[in-house]
Amino acid sequence: MARSSNQKMKLLYMMRLFMERSDENHVLTMQDILDELERWGIQAERKSVYDDLEALRLFGLDIVYAKTRPSGYYLASREFELPELKLLVDAVQSSKFITRKKSDQLIRKLEGLTSKYEAGQLARQVFVANRIKTMNESIYYNVDKIHSAISLNVQIRFRYFEWTADKNTRLRRGGAYYQISPWALTWDDENYYMVGFDGEAKIVKHYRVDKMLSIQLTTKEREGKALFEDFDIATYTKKTFGMFGGEETEIELVCENRLIGVMIDRFGKNVAVRRKDEDHFSMRIRVAVSAPFYGWLTGLGTGVRISRPEAAARQYQDYLKSLLAGYGS
Repeated sequence: MARSSNQKMKLLYMMRLFMERSDENHVLTMQDILDELERWGIQAERKSVYDDLEALRLFGLDIVYAKTRPSGYYLASREFELPELKLLVDAVQSSKFITRKKSDQLIRKLEGLTSKYEAGQLARQVFVANRIKTMNESIYYNVDKIHSAISLNVQIRFRYFEWTADKNTRLRRGGAYYQISPWALTWDDENYYMVGFDGEAKIVKHYRVDKMLSIQLTTKEREGKALFEDFDIATYTKKTFGMFGGEETEIELVCENRLIGVMIDRFGKNVAVRRKDEDHFSMRIRVAVSAPFYGWLTGLGTGVRISRPEAAARQYQDYLKSLLAGYGS
């Protein structure tokens, strides 16, 4: 590129220099700036560089002068602070639904939001128990298409797969397309789900985004608007254990006092709690009764029991008996 052309790029090169090679612990002297400009084929005088620095400040870059030795200029603040970038990197690394390849790509992009010196601190390894990354690279495009359908207020068509015992995939419904009105996306139990309205069944359903294939936007307007006007996605995911559907039922649980933290973590602080006796409390919740819900109760052992309705308590007993039957008891 000719020097005259490079001269027009002077401010952009200087902005990149400050973003990539300066921070509170790494300042740029005037000579550093002049040397870098020379390396890019730009000849400059100190006076013009001072004017350029002021122009960059007016543009919004927080360039300050440090009088400490060595004295020099650096970019004092950025869109994202280093602790915020570390938090984002940790979230990306520990997210199950983000593939390992995409995690590496996203982290490299996050590193570009700070200086090359601080970027080294983002090369962190977060170890999370039993973390298994998804293998479906198309999830990002699926999410984008679903958002587009919601924005355009149209239904989508897609195929849906499941895993077989020999670790292969198999299309549900024999490969036939599902047609659903998408209304929301939610992240529950480390998986991405689309929540939508099934116009044929006239009910709300949800689908794992990483198991959706061949998503197509239709020209048909979404259905189910009345259901979703006051729809609370947080409440929906709380009562739908493991995102497995079931009949929604009001259940009263009697729990040992030590489990109050577990219940608040699951159902929130607004859940109705009443002291039962010195060692127990009772609470009423609305949940979709399903095997995952009973499995969650089983994990809490003898510290919790269903007090009513009796039908739910009997179903739970049958669930426990079926587990024992599997071991010949």
